Amino acid sequence: MIIDNIFDLVSYNIHPEPHIRIIRDTCHECMHKTCTFACPVRCYTWNETRGKIDFAYEACVECGTCLVVCDRDALEWNYPRGGYGVRFRLS
Repeated sequence: MIIDNIFDLVSYNIHPEPHIRIIRDTCHECMHKTCTFACPVRCYTWNETRGKIDFAYEACVECGTCLVVCDRDALEWNYPRGGYGVRFRLS
């Protein structure tokens, strides 16, 4: 399956508070910005103008890839509160 098609199979109930928080001081020290190309739904993007990572938690599919690839421990990662987050449709 092409990852761009995943949005046909998911819906979201988005909580107003993000379930992932970036520890900005630690993140800023990272030179490779692996999260910007490892996230399958591109929640992380490098903003050259602002010199920092932009993060859109609203599109997160809760796979945990960002937590695995972040070798700086720059993320506070939790699942969304009950009833919130991604919902996968199997049909």
